[in-house]
Amino acid sequence: MNFYSSLIAQSAHTKSLTTLRAVHTNVIKSGFSYSFLGHKLIDGYIKCGSLAEARKLFDELPSRHIVTWNSMISSHISHGKSKEAVEFYGNMLMEGVLPDAYTFSAISKAFSQLGLIRHGQRAHGLAVVLGLEVLDGFVASALVDMYAKFDKMRDAHLVFRRVLEKDVVLFTALIVGYAQHGLDGEALKIFEDMVNRGVKPNEYTLACILINCGNLGDLVNGQLIHGLVVKSGLESVVASQTSLLTMYSRCNMIEDSIKVFNQLDYANQVTWTSFVVGLVQNGREEVAVSIFREMIRCSISPNPFTLSSILQACSSLAMLEVGEQIHAITMKLGLDGNKYAGAALINLYGKCGNMDKARSVFDVLTELDVVAINSMIYAYAQNGFGHEALELFERLKNMGLVPNGVTFISILLACNNAGLVEEGCQIFASIRNNHNIELTIDHFTCMIDLLGRSRRLEEAAMLIEEVRNPDVVLWRTLLNSCKIHGEVEMAEKVMSKILELAPGDGGTHILLTNLYASAGKWNQVIEMKSTIRDLKLKKSPAMSWVDVDREVHTFMAGDLSHPRSLEIFEMLHGLMKKVKTLGYNPNTRFVLQDLDEEKKISSLYYHSEKLAIAYALWKTIGRTTTIRIFKNLRVCGDCHSWIKFVSLLTGRDIIARDSKRFHHFKGGLCSCKDYW
Repeated sequence: MNFYSSLIAQSAHTKSLTTLRAVHTNVIKSGFSYSFLGHKLIDGYIKCGSLAEARKLFDELPSRHIVTWNSMISSHISHGKSKEAVEFYGNMLMEGVLPDAYTFSAISKAFSQLGLIRHGQRAHGLAVVLGLEVLDGFVASALVDMYAKFDKMRDAHLVFRRVLEKDVVLFTALIVGYAQHGLDGEALKIFEDMVNRGVKPNEYTLACILINCGNLGDLVNGQLIHGLVVKSGLESVVASQTSLLTMYSRCNMIEDSIKVFNQLDYANQVTWTSFVVGLVQNGREEVAVSIFREMIRCSISPNPFTLSSILQACSSLAMLEVGEQIHAITMKLGLDGNKYAGAALINLYGKCGNMDKARSVFDVLTELDVVAINSMIYAYAQNGFGHEALELFERLKNMGLVPNGVTFISILLACNNAGLVEEGCQIFASIRNNHNIELTIDHFTCMIDLLGRSRRLEEAAMLIEEVRNPDVVLWRTLLNSCKIHGEVEMAEKVMSKILELAPGDGGTHILLTNLYASAGKWNQVIEMKSTIRDLKLKKSPAMSWVDVDREVHTFMAGDLSHPRSLEIFEMLHGLMKKVKTLGYNPNTRFVLQDLDEEKKISSLYYHSEKLAIAYALWKTIGRTTTIRIFKNLRVCGDCHSWIKFVSLLTGRDIIARDSKRFHHFKGGLCSCKDYW
């Protein structure tokens, strides 16, 4: 018998299923009883990964020991067969076999995976009867974990309190449970209790509590725990490293996060991803792109979260070419159908104005959910494709998906940017009647902008009055509409409302100054500029930039600093002469300075948008590629007209992204249909 035991153990160790089957056959031929060797054979089949043969032999055994029951229960759970594990547990009880600590710790996991709250509670009751809940920390930890997954943290804490000898596993289980439910403050309290009791934290405790500190923005405790990590000799453990990176980045201490990363001996996929995510969240997109490239050079394969984060960085920087390279990596890894990576790609192409590619990504997604559809609707909204956004909105509802707050903000923005006023009003009314969606300031802002830009200013003002505590953004949105339509009297009333809320609001003073200037009220302009100087407010200068041959070139109005200024001005003057023959007429209403007419026309010639486009055209003579420019403020009305003529003259597509939206110029027309 010892001989067979040895062969079974050897077969299990080498995972040789063929040898194990041969031993099994010989045991049967030899006439040995299953009472002893049967349990060993079952264990061998489990270790060789053959649950079916283990189950068949298990059913043949005349009697089954608790150890064998536990093996069958735990092995089925580890192979994703929690339902079968629960059946084994029920049969075990029916046969009168009492569970032990190992049984409870295993079956509690199955209950939580299947959401069987009642089963879990009954098992808890039996553990109490057997005295295992209070005396065995292993069982208590499993119960705490189970109740945490059931979202019953009060019950989890009650189990924790009843245990007489609390160990690190039990403390960690409760800390993780609180962390999973966003109760970071409670988790920190339990950790402090643990330290005060002299229980030494392990790597999992420290990794979790560092994340808690990051979520709370608690740098002081985060640094203290960092010291504890070092003192415990766990600084080189991957879980600790990843949590340190996350903690420092969430506390906006990105330089400390970089130091931690640079000191790593080895970084795995999770660590690289945490670092990239932290950089992007802290506005260090260019560094994130550099780190991502290093990650690829180190042969670390990115996961969907890495890709979605780095694509977000490319979107923020409008790095279309880099984003396309990452798209290629996504396809190579077979993740182009992943909903997270897909949504990020849609966002990238949407923010770079390439709607054909955004739609092609959307069409290959294997799993369409609200997040993916929201991304596509928002991309349409940014680029002024209102009708396409509405079609997708209807498709979402027809699929049985429930639109959320983000969906409604995106579709209202789409209506806003396309001038679809009645459609926007209907959607806003539907949100009001939907008790599952809470109207937010963002919804009201979209609607006020929609009404205001369509010159329904009184309606927009009445809508603001409906908001319980209207903020500066709502009133400033209406003020901007007053500026667009030259409504000076209403603008002055709106400004008084804003200054009640924020007396030193710089944006409001600058908006009204520009309105006075466009209306030719120069005395009021002088008064406003005097106020702006007294308040020491600064107006952001208009800037445009263009990416040509992987080099970004930035321009300001009348900028003479570019090394190719001579060529730019020659190209610009040539364009001016030609577009005038096509019907372009400089609109001096957009000159916000008190100059004579000739100087106003001259100043229009050298707006930053025109300089950027002139440079791109000069640099790409003979090409047919699309020109993409970006502006930090709203595109000037005169420049908008001029770009339409340039697109007609040159036959080049021009995409301009300003602070509001995208404008797609082609053949003398703009996608916004002159509504923006």
